[in-house]
Parts: sequence; structure tokens; C-alpha cells
Amino acid sequence: MRFKLIDWPTFLGALVILLGVSLPLIFFPEAGAKVIGLANNFMTSNFGILYLLIGLFCFLFLIYVAFSKNGRIKLGNREDKKEFSTFSWAAMLFAAGIGSSILYWGMIEWAYYYQGPPFGATPKSNEAVEWASTYGIFHWGPIAWAIYTLPALPIAYFYYVRKKPVLKVSEAVRPVLGKFVDGPIGNIIDILFIFGLMGGAGTTLALGTPMIAEGVHDLTGIPVTLGLKAAIMILCTIIFAISAYSGLRRGIKVLSDISIWLTILLMAFVFIFGPTLFISETTFNSLGILADNFFRMATWLEPFRDFGGFTETGFPESWTVFYWAWWVVYAPFVGLFVARISRGRTIKEMVLGTMIYGTFGCVLFFGILGNFGLYLQLTGAFDVISFMNEYGAPAAIIEVLHQLPMSNIVVAAFSILAILFLATTFDSSSYILASVVQKQVTGEPLRWNRLFWAFMLCLLPLVLMFIGDLETLQTASIVAGFPLIFIMFLLAWSFVKASNYDLRMSREFKSPTIFITGKEKREKQ
Repeated sequence: MRFKLIDWPTFLGALVILLGVSLPLIFFPEAGAKVIGLANNFMTSNFGILYLLIGLFCFLFLIYVAFSKNGRIKLGNREDKKEFSTFSWAAMLFAAGIGSSILYWGMIEWAYYYQGPPFGATPKSNEAVEWASTYGIFHWGPIAWAIYTLPALPIAYFYYVRKKPVLKVSEAVRPVLGKFVDGPIGNIIDILFIFGLMGGAGTTLALGTPMIAEGVHDLTGIPVTLGLKAAIMILCTIIFAISAYSGLRRGIKVLSDISIWLTILLMAFVFIFGPTLFISETTFNSLGILADNFFRMATWLEPFRDFGGFTETGFPESWTVFYWAWWVVYAPFVGLFVARISRGRTIKEMVLGTMIYGTFGCVLFFGILGNFGLYLQLTGAFDVISFMNEYGAPAAIIEVLHQLPMSNIVVAAFSILAILFLATTFDSSSYILASVVQKQVTGEPLRWNRLFWAFMLCLLPLVLMFIGDLETLQTASIVAGFPLIFIMFLLAWSFVKASNYDLRMSREFKSPTIFITGKEKREKQ
């Protein structure tokens, strides 16, 4: 009976696609990497405008929905209370959405912008400093979280309002595609989502594992080798497998809460014992620069690069387009997860909460950790950029932490937090992957199913890490995620079509099954 719940075409189709892409990369790594690299360059160079369009569209669309009548719809019945406290809810969505990547880029991203600033600014100039402290917040700010949030709208609506016991991306576009989602088209949509998530997970592992390995090396003296990285990856797998197996309340929630509390302690320590005034002023200044240049940054594509007399930086394709593509790849997963944990909240609470709490958390990381490193660079206390260029970003991150008092304790806390963030992203991922390959999810996905995907998330990145090709998996996921741009538009259309139809029917038939906050009473779907 349990196996009958599995949507086998999606389950097996995802495995076939994953193996079909990964095996050639394993046996023909150079040729595979070259082909995928060319495809990635073609996508980002020729279709960068589509990625920037989807980012702006998600942001503006969600602001409109949040303050429209649709935003007052409650996800659940009138008597349903919020399933999780606001703190736990925010902790889970943040831990799922950013993973250990925020520790990596929050610490060191400014260094890349300082050396290669946007808008033709002179490297290492005063202007470059301001962009360096601002662009990380932009890339991890409201547009990123808007991209994450958009898929949550139709998925949460169908699951909690229309009572469809299915957590699938394909089901969320049913109002637009109709019966086609029950056939190969629906399977393809779900398989693309799964492949994109697996590649996105590879990206997170590619960044997180070497950073954790450097922390372990710094604390224990164990050399950074493939064996150490593999051991770290296996340890993380065991942690998130246990968490996913334990379920949403006993596993994922607890791990997310611990991660956020440890984050608060680490941020407070760096803020208090670091250059407090510099961190405060620089972060505040960066928010002002971002507010003043938000739409300029969101639409910059260097259209004159092919004409003489114009300096081409490659910045939009290398950074903004890449980031938006990465967020799009992860968006259906984060949207599914946010939808699943949002019972009892209104659509407005879900939308604004995700965008505000997610952005606020990222501002803290870039504002405190990033600006601490920038302060060391500008004052000459530690040449972060020279060290990074010689020894690599992971080693530079650990060395920056050594400029703090009680540095060994700080490095230990940072490494533990990186492991926890990696685990919380992956336990959420395995939980959602298990949900997607089931025909219905009335409570939680089957335990064996959750456990299977927990280990699958680690298996392919582990194999590719041994041949030094995690970056290729990351690039492959960005290429495969290109069709998800169009699926994002379908998801928005689906939500508007379904919710507007239900609200219209409610006024005509006055039969109560939709619940809206404010002056309105409960109304018919």
C-alpha cells in the first residue's frame, strides 16, 4: 500500500535524468564540462534579460498580491491556528533558503566586487568600496526572496484552501494546463524541478564543504584532503537524514531553531567585539545605496558591450544573472517548503514574512560578517584579498575569523553553524523531494521515501567531488533550470486564475469555504 502512494513515473524519471547527466560527467569529465560551460555561457549571455525580468516580475507581483484582496485569504480553515510560532517559521524558511552558502558569500563576496566592481568603477576605489558593501545585500535581498516565494502561492493555496493533498509543482499549474498535468507534461515539470534542486544542492555542497574542511583543519591540524571533505559530507548527510526521518516538528524545526540561535550568538559576538561603529554605519549606508539604485541594479545588462568605446565588465552575467538563475533553480523547493509550513497564516503574512525575514537575515550576515572583513582590508589590519587570491576563499574566511578575540571558539562555532545550515537545507530538500514523488501527502511523506532522497542528495555530489567536478554539476543545474523561468510565470498565472475564480464564486453563491481576514466573512471557494 505504501508503494502505491509513489508517483513512479516522476520518481524513476528523476533518477534516470540524474544518472543520465551525471554518468557522462563521471566518465567524460572534460568533454562534459566543456559542453555544459558553453551552454551556460550561451544562456547567460543571450537570455540574461529573461532572468532579470523574472526577478523584477516576482518582486512586483508579490507586492501587489500581498496588498490585494487575495492576500487576505487564510491558508486553512477558520479555526486553524498557525502551525508554527513566528520564530520557528522564520527560522525554518531562512535555514532552508540560504544554507551554508550565506556563511561563505556573506564573509567574502565583497572582496570580489572590490576587485571587479560594477558600472565601470575603478577597482579598489572609494566607489568600489561602496558597491562592494552593497551588492551582496542586493543579490541576497528582496528579489531573491521574491523568487523563492512565488511558487509558494499556488502550492499553498491548493494544499490548504482547495484541500488538494498533493505537494507538486505540476499540480500548482493545473488551472492553466488542465488535464495535461496528469500526463508526461506534468512529469517533465516535476522532473525538471528535481534535477534543478539536485544541482542547486551540489552548488551548496561545493561551497560549504571546503569551508567546513578549512575550519576542521584549523582546529585539529588535519590536512584538507578529499577524505576529509568526504567525511564532512557524510556527517552532514547523517545529520539531515536523521532530521528528515524524524519529521517536520521533531527534526527540521528543532535543527532550524538551533541554527538560528547559534547565528544570533555569532552575529552578536562579531558585532560587539568587532568594529561596531564601522559595521553599523557601513550597513546603514549600503541600505541607502541599495534603495537609491535598486531598479538600476535590477535591470543592468551592459547592452552596449559590443560597440566600440564601451567598457565591458561581464559583471551582470557573472553575478546578477548567475544569482537569479540559482534562485530560480531553488525556488520551487523553497516555495514548496514555505507552503508546507505556512498553515494558519494569510497569504499576505506568508509573502511579506518570507521576503522581510529572509532579507533581514541576509542583511545581518553581509552587514556584520562581510563588513568586518572589509574593515580589516581597508585598515590594513589583514590583507584579505591577497590572502584569498593566494590560498583561496575558504582559507581566507577562516583567517578573517582569527582576527577576532577567542578566535578558536569563534572558528569552532562558525564551523558547527556551517554544518547545521548545510544539514537544514538538505533535510528540507529531502522532505520536499519525497513529497513531490508521492501521489498525495496527507500528513508527512513516507519515512523510507524521505530517507532515500536524503542519501540521493549526497550521493551524486560526493561522486562528482572525487573527480573534482562539483562546479560542473552546479553549472548543469543552472542550464537545466532555464525552463523553470517559464514555469514561474505559469505558477503566477495559476494562482491569480484560481483565487480570483474562487472569490468570484464566493460572492455569487455565498457558501463558506474560503476564509479571509479583515471585514470579510468566510466565503465560498
